[in-house]
Amino acid sequence: MGGTAGLIHTSLAVGTFLVWCHAQSGMRSYGPVFEEQPSHTLFPEGSAEEKVTLACRARANPPATYRWKMNGTELKLEPDSRYRLVAGDLVISNPMKAKDSGSYQCVASNSRGTVVSREASLRFGFLQEFSAEERDPVKITEGWGVMFTCSPPPHYPGLSYRWLLNEFPNFIPADGRRFISQTTGNLYIAKTEASDLGNYSCFATSHMDFITKSVFSKFSRLSLAAEDARQFPPSIKAKFPADTYALTGQVVTLECFAFGNPVPRIKWRKLDGPQSSKWIGSEPLLQIQQAGFEDEGTYECEAENSKGRDTHQGRIIIHAQPDWLDVISDTEADIGSDLRWSCVASGKPRPTVRWLRDGQPLTSQNRIEVSGGELRFSKLVLEDSGMYQCVAENKHGTVYASAELTVQALAPDFRLNPVKRLIPAARSGKVIIPCQPRAAPKATVLWTKGTELLVNSSRVTITADGTLILQNISKSDEGKYTCFAENFMGKANSTGILSVRDATKITLAPSSADINVGENLTLQCHASHDPTMDLTFTWSLDDFPIDFDKSEGHYRRASAKEAIGDLSISNAQLRHSGRYTCTAQTVVDSASESATLTVRGPPGPPGGVVVRDIGDTSVQLSWSRGFDNHSPIARYLIEARTLLSNQWKQMRTNPINIEGNAETAQVVNLIPWMDYEFRVLASNILGIGEPSLPSSKIRTKEAAPTVAPSGLGGGGGAPNELIITWTPTLRDYQNGEGFGYIVSFRRKGSQAWLRARVPHAESLHFVYRNESIAPYTPFEVKIRAYNNKGEGPESLTAIVYSAEEEPKAAPYRVIAKSVLSSEMDVSWEPVEQGEMTGVLLGYEIRYWKDGDKEEAADRVRTAGLVTSAHVTGLNPNTDYHVSVRAYNRAGTGPPSPATNVTTTRPPPKRPPGNISWTFSGSTVSIKWDPVVAKADESAVTGYKMLYRQDSHSAPTLYLASKSQIDIPIPEDFTHAFVQIRVTGPGGDGTPAEVHILRNSGTSMMVEDSGMRPAPHVMVVTTNSLLMVALISSLEL
Repeated sequence: MGGTAGLIHTSLAVGTFLVWCHAQSGMRSYGPVFEEQPSHTLFPEGSAEEKVTLACRARANPPATYRWKMNGTELKLEPDSRYRLVAGDLVISNPMKAKDSGSYQCVASNSRGTVVSREASLRFGFLQEFSAEERDPVKITEGWGVMFTCSPPPHYPGLSYRWLLNEFPNFIPADGRRFISQTTGNLYIAKTEASDLGNYSCFATSHMDFITKSVFSKFSRLSLAAEDARQFPPSIKAKFPADTYALTGQVVTLECFAFGNPVPRIKWRKLDGPQSSKWIGSEPLLQIQQAGFEDEGTYECEAENSKGRDTHQGRIIIHAQPDWLDVISDTEADIGSDLRWSCVASGKPRPTVRWLRDGQPLTSQNRIEVSGGELRFSKLVLEDSGMYQCVAENKHGTVYASAELTVQALAPDFRLNPVKRLIPAARSGKVIIPCQPRAAPKATVLWTKGTELLVNSSRVTITADGTLILQNISKSDEGKYTCFAENFMGKANSTGILSVRDATKITLAPSSADINVGENLTLQCHASHDPTMDLTFTWSLDDFPIDFDKSEGHYRRASAKEAIGDLSISNAQLRHSGRYTCTAQTVVDSASESATLTVRGPPGPPGGVVVRDIGDTSVQLSWSRGFDNHSPIARYLIEARTLLSNQWKQMRTNPINIEGNAETAQVVNLIPWMDYEFRVLASNILGIGEPSLPSSKIRTKEAAPTVAPSGLGGGGGAPNELIITWTPTLRDYQNGEGFGYIVSFRRKGSQAWLRARVPHAESLHFVYRNESIAPYTPFEVKIRAYNNKGEGPESLTAIVYSAEEEPKAAPYRVIAKSVLSSEMDVSWEPVEQGEMTGVLLGYEIRYWKDGDKEEAADRVRTAGLVTSAHVTGLNPNTDYHVSVRAYNRAGTGPPSPATNVTTTRPPPKRPPGNISWTFSGSTVSIKWDPVVAKADESAVTGYKMLYRQDSHSAPTLYLASKSQIDIPIPEDFTHAFVQIRVTGPGGDGTPAEVHILRNSGTSMMVEDSGMRPAPHVMVVTTNSLLMVALISSLEL
């Protein structure tokens, strides 16, 4: 026995020495930790690449060595093998499907232990050619649906599909009429058309990492028999499976496509839950992005056209790969202690958990118990050290978690945690002196004061973990205190010196107070303490420390003096109510005092709003009382909102004023058949509080309409029609299902009313046709609304006229007179009102050149009852024909007899020349050469001169019958600007511009063309005939 014990002691000592040496070295040793693990790899057959690399790298000290397993069997990495190691990576040269397909695992080891990586598969991608057999032709009746089968060749992984029509690259687009299943590759045409004739080929593409390969099938010819124009209901042909399995986080795609005429529309719905926001619906496809368990359920696709509908249902079942919820971590444990490790994983189906130690399966044995995700050790030994892994797996995948267990055997050692050298303590207070040597197994602890062994007494306590606690301290407790620690590995001790100081005391404690929201307050707190120590103050609210930096300015210290710790509270809020504790603290002791602060404010939100007794215009509301926030509730307010408006509005109630002790009230004046939410607010003398949470949505009961439709009017339309229009009634006033309108009308002066029902709330007009309706006949019209509960009130009567007809009479006595070379005035006698068959909107003047047809005439329209028009834009010296017609909303009436007019010749183009001037006292005499009209120009009847003293003065217009004019000038005259042009029946000619200077008498042409007549131009005729002020802008 003694020899055995000696051997055990020696091995423990060696183990302790090794652990200690490792702890002291700069590089701590540790087992392998994977930094990179192999991933699933797809290698395309026929690839130009000559190798496959599976990655593996682990962090370890000492560095790890690597091995690899294939399908659970260790690979022999011989020099001439196709397998070789590069660092930890496995490189496979010239990969072959028959030999290399399988599952691979990396094994990393060092002296601390072994771990295995996750499993990674190596698979080979391929896509063979389509069958060389000819495909049968397809013949179908035009208008029917047809399906072409793809029958793709053997392949891995999956393919994407397109279809060719006649030739490459004429791909068939996916539209509502045609659909290509990405599950089977089949092509569906819901309703064939003549354009579908041709040859069809399935085009399949494989995407294998860096290689893309495509193949296409033999062509299949589609021919169409005679068209079948009949319509038929949908028939779903492309159906998703009854059960579709998917993993969380994946994209789930369901396909649904139907034949039918007209082409059916596809709609999707979830039958047992709300529609997900992750849906992406595009008719034949339903895609759910990043599917989760909430997407599990039964889905229905509905194909619908005007002839009927067809539906198909199936379930989506969501599974999940294993995912860790709780894993093991590196652990250092004392020899002889117990240890419990736990691994918990989620997944569907529920994962199973197994354990590995240094890469080998671990089962229950002796001191080790394995139970699912739990691993328990009893009385650890050094040999239990190593690398451990828990492995969670289900049919969808496997996850690994690794940790290192280090079992320690150490003699007590205080070098990391010695007893504090100087231990201050407060008189009459308490001091706690920890003793925490590093030791494995746990050490036995003794305490001494000087040479006196300490034992538990009324003032001395030694806890189970070796901590020394001294209470009611006095000066006599000063001295040296030593902790002795011992286990079977050895012993050690550590000493500290206890020094007794004066106790800290609160000399001015805070007082309780009541304030209102928004007010300010200071809580006082003063203290005395040992002068050799630093004093600090802290404050807490309901035992939670106050962080002044995060208080948003509500808290601050009121004084910088060391012995004063007053707390200033600014703009107090309800949340600042509670018990405030001031703590004065030194390194050896502390003292605390508390006070209660009550902050009064508006009431808190009422709770539990319930709606009952729902009527058509009223409901009964009940609620539970909320916090009054220290001020009695005076009254309640009730607000509501409808689904048509998100704004909350105060509602009328019974009683009108709801007292503060009430917990129920009736809400009145509601809109029938309307969706409502309600909330309750409480108020007191300090204001209105926060609202309650909204009630559940309710709908008031239906009632007959109470408001007549508005905007009654009408008119227009085709002959023999009466069109009656109104403004559609808003949802707020419909009051129930089955809403529509009842229109009543009669000829003005008759007795009997005709009635017509117009269904649907969105209707906005009614057309009454009858051959007996004369044009523009007045009708009396009124309207009311109805729904399933009855009829509403009738509107006021409005007068609406039946459709108008074009005017039957033509204007007469049309006179056209040429005004200038490009303008004429036209006048006429109006049509008689008694001959009108509608509202006269005005007249239309048509004019066309002699020799042109009337259909090419230009047109000018007048508005209202005016009987003349000014027409511009004519050609000079041209014969025109002119006619006038009346028009209304129905069109244009018959033309008046045409009259003729000839426009005058244009004015001379040449401007006056050789302009000169002479000064004589207070006048300037201006002369120019007369302008002689050419044969194709109108005669010259006179001249116009625009005179301006300077650029700021108003211009004056002078008229002259000869080529000379005298103009009065002021004594200080220095210069002026002048424009001269001819005038006559054809209008005004081109102006000549000169700049007159007093010291010059010859013409000076002015380049500045800015001399334009301005408002308030003065017009002067020679020989003192007349001076007129034109109060308008005259354009020469």
